[in-house]
Amino acid sequence: MSSKIFAGLLLVIPLASCGDNGANPKIAAQTIHPVQVFTVEKQSLEREINAVGTVRYRRETPLGFTTSGKVALVRFEEGDFVKRGALLAALDTTNVGADMSVATAERDRVRAEFERVRSLYADGWVTKARFEAADAAVKGADARVQQAGFARNTAQLYAPSSGVVLMRNVQAGQVIAAGMPALTLGEADQGFVFRVPIVDRDASKLRIGMAANIVIESVGKVPITAMISEIDGRANAATGTFTVQFRLPSQPALRSGQIGTAAMKLPASDSGDQVQIPASALFGVRTGEGLVYVVRADNRVETRNVAVERVTDGFVLVSGGLKFGDRIVTSGLEKLRTGSTVRVLIGKR
Repeated sequence: MSSKIFAGLLLVIPLASCGDNGANPKIAAQTIHPVQVFTVEKQSLEREINAVGTVRYRRETPLGFTTSGKVALVRFEEGDFVKRGALLAALDTTNVGADMSVATAERDRVRAEFERVRSLYADGWVTKARFEAADAAVKGADARVQQAGFARNTAQLYAPSSGVVLMRNVQAGQVIAAGMPALTLGEADQGFVFRVPIVDRDASKLRIGMAANIVIESVGKVPITAMISEIDGRANAATGTFTVQFRLPSQPALRSGQIGTAAMKLPASDSGDQVQIPASALFGVRTGEGLVYVVRADNRVETRNVAVERVTDGFVLVSGGLKFGDRIVTSGLEKLRTGSTVRVLIGKR
C-alpha cells in the first residue's frame, strides 16, 4: 500500500513542477513598464538656435569733409548727444577762402574779356571761333567759382540727424584728407537694430519678418520680441557667416554696442521623411543608424530601425521608420523588449 502512495507522489511532483513553469511566462507577459514618450509631430522639426549679437543704431553715418585741409574745430566728444543741424567740426578756411577769392577774381576778368570780344564780334573784327572761346572761358570760370563755394560751404560738418557721436577720428590742428571720416554719428531718429552672425546652413532657413526673443542683460532679463528686417545677401569673407538684422522696439536703455542673445526657431525641414526626435529615444546605435521603440495603440511596443542624419543639441534628425503621430519611448526603454506592455506616464510633445 505504501509503495502505491509513493508512486503517486512521484507522479504529482513533476506535474506540479510543469504547472509552475507554465505560470512564469504568463506573469512576465503581464508586466507593465512605466515609460515616458515623445509624439512625433511636424513642429518637432523646428529647431531653436541661439546667437550672440550686438545692438547698433540702424544708421551709423561716417561724416567727412569733401576737401582736404587743416581741422580748426571739433566740438563734441565720443558719446555726446547732438541735435539735428548742430555744427560738429570745421576746417581752417584760410586756404578755402583764398581759393574762393582767386576764383572770383578770375571770373570777373574773364567776363570783362568776354564783353570786349562780343562787341568786336558784333562789328566783325574777330572770328566766330574767338567769340566761342571767350564764351567757354566764362563758363569755366563760373564753374570754378561754384567749386570754390562748395568747398567753402562744406568746410563745416553739421549733424544730419539728432543722435550720438559714436566715433571721433580727428583732433583740432590735424590735417585731414578729403573723404576721410572725421566723426561717426548714430542717428537716433532711425532707432536701433540687433545684428547677429548666422552660419550659412541656418541663415538659408530664415526669412524677413520672422520673430526672435532677444535678451540684453544690460537692458533687463525680460526678452524683447523683434522681427528680422534684413539678411545680408553675401557672407562675411573672414567668418563665412551672414549678418541677420532685427529691428528693435524703442527702449530708453538701449545703447549702441550692448551685447545680447537672440533665440530663433528655425522652420521645419522640407527634406522628405526626416523627423527630429530626442536623443534619449535612440538605442542600439551603429554607424549611421539606430533603433527606437514605438508604442502601438494596444500599449505594446515594437522596434523600428531609423537612419541617423544629423545630431543637434539634445535631438537627433532621423529618417525612415517613423511618421507624424508615432509615440516613441524616451525613458524606461532599457527594460523593454519587442512586445512589452507599457504605461505612459508623461506624454511629451
